[in-house]
Amino acid sequence: MSQGILMVTGMDGADACAERLARELTLNVEVAPTRRAALLALRRREYSAVIVEDWLAESDPEGAELIWKHSALAVPLQVNFAISSIARLARDVRAALTRRSQEHELALRAAAGTLESELRSTVSGLVLHSHLALAEPSLSPQLAGHLKMIAELADALRRFLERPRGLAAGDS
Repeated sequence: MSQGILMVTGMDGADACAERLARELTLNVEVAPTRRAALLALRRREYSAVIVEDWLAESDPEGAELIWKHSALAVPLQVNFAISSIARLARDVRAALTRRSQEHELALRAAAGTLESELRSTVSGLVLHSHLALAEPSLSPQLAGHLKMIAELADALRRFLERPRGLAAGDS
């Protein structure tokens, strides 16, 4: 959320509006008066949100699409500045950024769960097959030592994956 906001508008008083919005959100707000300026700004850096003035998006839909396309992960907002107060605009931006943050957190949790599940399955296979290999009667002592080390490492990883999450480092 600390990346700032790009406000795409050619309205008079845009800089003053951006300053008030920046104070309200405690974020940097940059103004791009044209599509071209917005695209240049989007090439220079990433933003948390990109706000495009309604009349600009309606009068140049292809330009608005280009802006959205180059906005990367910024939250896209289309706003009619003529009827939106700073308080309402700040509320809408805050809500959109909060929603994006929550979606990001849910995606991270889902990815972590999938990864953990895959790891558990793979480690279970390693533990099983290393113990089966160690039970082979014709196993050389040198190979048995290596397999025993693999089995111990796999067991340690399995125990680690079975530990409850959320404990601070050093807690058991």
